[in-house]
Amino acid sequence: MPVVPLQPAAQWFGDARDGDRAMRATWHLDMGCVVLSTWRDGACVATTRLTPDEAARLISVLADGLAAAATIKDAAAG
Repeated sequence: MPVVPLQPAAQWFGDARDGDRAMRATWHLDMGCVVLSTWRDGACVATTRLTPDEAARLISVLADGLAAAATIKDAAAG
């Protein structure tokens, strides 16, 4: 019997604005992509599919932004 890897669980991210908005990130290993879906009032209103290379680039952009935000926060505190 072949071993089938489990798909990673989807993760939800609430929107910082008021209202019922969210983003869900779901890996689809069988299709070789991650799907970022935008939800509003419990309904999916848009999706973006990223290849693993594109997902890695997105992670890099987010990490760079977090590092810059920490630098600004540290400068403001000091």
